[in-house]
Amino acid sequence: MRMLINVPETVVADALRGMAAAHPELTVDVERRVVVRRDAPVAGKVALVSGGGSGHEPLHAGFVGPGMLAAACPGEIFTSPVPDQMVRAAAAVDSGAGVLFVVKNYTGDVLNFEMAAELAEDEGIQVAKVLVDDDVAVTDSLYTAGRRGTGATLFVEKIAGAAAEEGAPLERVESVARRVNERSRSFGVALSACTTPAKGGPTFDLPDGELELGVGIHGEPGRERRAMMTSREIADFAVDAVLEDLRPSGPVLALVNGMGATPLLELYGFHAEVQRVLTERGVPVARTLVGNHVTSLDMAGCSVTLCEADEELLRLWDAPVRTPALRWGM
Repeated sequence: MRMLINVPETVVADALRGMAAAHPELTVDVERRVVVRRDAPVAGKVALVSGGGSGHEPLHAGFVGPGMLAAACPGEIFTSPVPDQMVRAAAAVDSGAGVLFVVKNYTGDVLNFEMAAELAEDEGIQVAKVLVDDDVAVTDSLYTAGRRGTGATLFVEKIAGAAAEEGAPLERVESVARRVNERSRSFGVALSACTTPAKGGPTFDLPDGELELGVGIHGEPGRERRAMMTSREIADFAVDAVLEDLRPSGPVLALVNGMGATPLLELYGFHAEVQRVLTERGVPVARTLVGNHVTSLDMAGCSVTLCEADEELLRLWDAPVRTPALRWGM
């Protein structure tokens, strides 16, 4: 196993210690596994809290900061955080205006955030929840009932985070988050399996010369396996799968996302093909983000997420943001 780690048991804690040292604008509780923007709670503002298994960085802790999340709860690798983390995060960031939990649709995350919401409300914290379920590849998977939550999580956290930053009430922030999710669809492709530190080897078998179309961010199987395809062919398949379900009538936000081991050279080349397909299908692109944002450890591959964006969503997308992994306008 060739990994830049000490021992598998301390991977998450070591990463959080490093994040704390690199980003003094964050408060990082390594022992209790909570990352909070240092100026929290911000008076009069709704606070967004999210979280999930580690291994998808920069999601979620890399998106903590002004204009996005108020706090994030990292679990162990590919394992949901526990309700105590979520309640602790909610208590740390609640200003009295309420907290919105952003939850990816994986069974452990859903159950634990549900329990955390009940516990937080018992402590007098007003909580709303939005479930992200944007993946069009499969309806049910090893980890979910219904569609998986993937790249649209970034869109939800950024756009709803901007609404909260403007001072919108909890009901409005929740409504914006739900609208983003309803207008977003994703499709992922794996060119290789990922390797967890605990296992020290591939998490699933993907023979040389083959790829997985519709893979999940934990390596869950997709629609089918095929012989290796060109970037052009993959873009045709992935974008058509998204558009078949989304059917946008206006411009879209486009996320071309790397799974962790795909270099930007390849991602930008793939993005050119995604743009080609969208142009051929008559879909205008209003904004684009390219890079490794919602990853799966060292998996080679990519995903495409499109969000049909109206003027308000575009304005909130363009609003200033300052986090370790996403920043503009400040």
